[in-house]
Amino acid sequence: MLPRRQFLRLSALAGGALLLPSGCAVVPGGRTAKTASGKADTLLLVEFQGGNDGLNTVAPITDPLYRKLRPTLALAEADAIPVGRDLALHPALKPAMDLWSAGDLAVLLGVGYPQPDRSHFRSIDIWDTASDADRVLTTGWITRALHAQPRARAADAFVLGRPHLGPVTGQGIKAVSLSNPSTFAKAATAVSIPEQLRRNPVLDQISAVQGTLRVAGDDIQAKLKSVPASLTADFPKTGMGAQFADALRLLAAGVDAPVIKLSLGSFDTHIDQAPQHARLLGDFASALAAFRKAAQTAGLWDKVIVLTYSEFGRRPAENGSKGTDHGTAAPLFLAGGTVRGGLIGTQPPLDKLVNDDLVHTMDFRQVYASLLQGLWGLDAGKVLGKPVVPVAGLVA
Repeated sequence: MLPRRQFLRLSALAGGALLLPSGCAVVPGGRTAKTASGKADTLLLVEFQGGNDGLNTVAPITDPLYRKLRPTLALAEADAIPVGRDLALHPALKPAMDLWSAGDLAVLLGVGYPQPDRSHFRSIDIWDTASDADRVLTTGWITRALHAQPRARAADAFVLGRPHLGPVTGQGIKAVSLSNPSTFAKAATAVSIPEQLRRNPVLDQISAVQGTLRVAGDDIQAKLKSVPASLTADFPKTGMGAQFADALRLLAAGVDAPVIKLSLGSFDTHIDQAPQHARLLGDFASALAAFRKAAQTAGLWDKVIVLTYSEFGRRPAENGSKGTDHGTAAPLFLAGGTVRGGLIGTQPPLDKLVNDDLVHTMDFRQVYASLLQGLWGLDAGKVLGKPVVPVAGLVA
C-alpha cells in the first residue's frame, strides 16, 4: 500500500501543478533561439476575468450621453487621460502611459462578436475557442494553432495565476498550470517514485505524470537559476505583479514558452464599481510597465506580445447599485515592441445602442487572425475554421 501522505503529495502534483488533457505528456525540451527575423513569437495573454467595463476603461469623455447613462460612474474629465478622438483612458492606467508615448501600446476599440452571450461561462468559452455564438467547440484557438506547428517542448503553454486553461484546452497540448515557476520546479523534482507505485496499475497515471514533472522540473529549475533576482526586483508586490514577474523569469531563463496565460479578476462589478475597477486597472498598468522595463533590460521586449481579453464588456447605463451589469463590446489592450500603438478601430457610438447595449465594431477573431499571422506565420482561416480578415498592420 502506498502511504496516504505520499499519495496525496503525488496527487497534488499530478492534478494541481500540471493540467494535462488526456493523451498529453510533458517531454524534455528547451527554448530554442528566437526567430531569425527578430519578430515576436511569444504571446502573453491576460484574461480580465468577470467582464471588464470598457466604457470606463476607454471613455467617450466629451459625449453628453456618457454622463447621462452614468451619473455617478462617469470619469471626471479632469482626471481621465486623453488619447485622441474625444476618448480618454481611466486615470488608473497612468503607469502604462510610457508605453503609449513610445507607440508600444495599442487600444483595440469595440471588440466583440455577433449575437453576444451575457453568460460568464458561455461567453468566455466563445472567446477561448473562437467559435460562433451558436456553435460549441471543444478545443481552444491556441491549441489549434499549436497543433498547426507541432514541436517538442517541455510545455506548450504556461498558465499562471488562476488555473483555467481557456484557449489552450484540448487534446495533445502540454499545458503547465502553476502558481510559481520556482515552486513548480522544486516540487516536481522533490518527490521520489516508490517501487510499489511503479507496480500499482491503479496509480500508473500518477506515476507517469510524476515522471514527466521531474523531467520538466529539472529543465525549468536549471534555467531559472540563470535569471538574476534584480531583474524582477521592481515588480509590484501584487498578484498581477507576481504573475508578470514569473512570466518574465520564464522568458529570461530561456524556457520555451510560445504561450503564457495570466489572469486578473474580478471585473464583475455589479456593485460599487468605481474603487474595484480602479484598483484592477491600476494593478494591470503597474505590472505591465514593470514587465516592459525588465523585458527591455533582458532584450525580450521585441520578442513578446501582450494581449488582454475579457468575456464581455458592461452595460452602458449604470445600475442602481453604482455598478454595471453584463454587456457586450469592450476595448482590448495590445502591447509589445513590435506592436503598432495607438487607437485601433472604431468606438461604438452611444446613440446607436441595440437592446440598450453597445454594438461591436471589431470581431475578436480579427485580432486573433492578426496574431496568428504576425506571431507564427499561420493560416488564420485554417486555425479559426473560416476566413477572417485580420486587423491590418497590427503587428510589425
